[in-house]
Amino acid sequence: MGRLFGTDGVRGVANSELTPELAMKLGQAGAFVLTKENEHKPTILVGCDTRISGPMLANAIMAGICSVGANAVYVGVLPTPAVAYLTRRYKVDAGVVISASHNPMEFNGIKFFNGEGYKLPDELEDEIESHINSHMQDVVMRTGSEIGQVEYRLDAKEDYIKFAKEAIDMDLSSMKIVVDCAEGAAFETAVRTLEGLGAKLVPLHVHPDGTNINANCGSTHMEELMARVVFEKADLGLAFDGDADRLHAVDELGEIVDGDQLMAICGCFMKEKGMLKKNTIVATVMSNLGFFQMGEREGLHLEQTKVGDRYVLERMREIGANLGGEQSGHIIFLDENTTGDGLLSALHLLEVMVTKKKPLSELAAVMEVLPQALVNAKVPNHKKEKYMEYSEIAEAIAALEQEFEGAGRVLIRPSGTEPLVRVMIEGKDPKRIQEEAQKLAKFISKTML
Repeated sequence: MGRLFGTDGVRGVANSELTPELAMKLGQAGAFVLTKENEHKPTILVGCDTRISGPMLANAIMAGICSVGANAVYVGVLPTPAVAYLTRRYKVDAGVVISASHNPMEFNGIKFFNGEGYKLPDELEDEIESHINSHMQDVVMRTGSEIGQVEYRLDAKEDYIKFAKEAIDMDLSSMKIVVDCAEGAAFETAVRTLEGLGAKLVPLHVHPDGTNINANCGSTHMEELMARVVFEKADLGLAFDGDADRLHAVDELGEIVDGDQLMAICGCFMKEKGMLKKNTIVATVMSNLGFFQMGEREGLHLEQTKVGDRYVLERMREIGANLGGEQSGHIIFLDENTTGDGLLSALHLLEVMVTKKKPLSELAAVMEVLPQALVNAKVPNHKKEKYMEYSEIAEAIAALEQEFEGAGRVLIRPSGTEPLVRVMIEGKDPKRIQEEAQKLAKFISKTML
């Protein structure tokens, strides 16, 4: 059995890989590890996205939490960053989000936040996992009055909406915005926040039914949004993923503005205002080469981490940076929240547009996006970390790296959340890099299956 925790909590097909039994054990072990230093009866906040399996897993995890003597507060459907924020605001001991982010509806996931709203480091996840693997040998199950209780607090979204509106108070009455909520957790909070700031809104995919989350919509399927922005003659489009911790935008011409471009726009604006700590943005190795060229030109210091917003956040905290994120749209504004927050990212972008009075296409031109080809190789999940152990794959990668040396780059990595090895090639010729990426991905799949 591989490691239970990936780059963003525990993920799997709900009721098959991620079962209620496993969820209950995660509740027990997580509550035990995260609250064992407490002398009071601890409380853990629990929220979920709109997947049909969310309430099933929420009830299982809350049963686990209560069984070891902690209380649970269920806040219902809320974005991941809302749970992180409310964990701090309500001064509870930990938070749990049940979501598989941008993954298809049949998947779900469980991720923990500590009492300060931060995702857990590897060591704490390992400790939780060790208790599960040892069949809860050291975890005390409570009885009688020591059993925890569940409180249902379905008004919590009001506190998050208020927080978002106050974080960047501005008048959006001049803005027409198309917003795609991915039939996910942002369907109410994003719409109400943007309308509350005066925006003229065209909402898309705001009728979740438990089975349509991320289905040809949201930040991973942007074709409809791109067309609709042009049709509506809107100022921009905003696309969230299922749990609303990431954002992609669309400019007034219908062109995608990704996480790198959003960080470039906001980072340059914050530097200009003297608000960018250390003049630094923390990004990952997946960021576009054009992003790093922009940083050099604009006098920004750009740090790189491995892929995963948790690693971006760890580096930000280490060096005292307040802006970081990923090309995929996880952007962390650490002065306001402790994790990627799609709504906050949207508000920061809108602040730049309103202040500068410039269209998004002009702002996005601050960096040139160099062609990138990203192709996924489907592999068995338990083998995905071991692709370099296949000598023929290692040789093929080395040959490709040599071929592109000086004229681009090759980056191969296992997905943290899916049974995939991701092949990314960056270079000047879009057709060639796409062909080479497809060829290598096909070879990896064939070799490892």
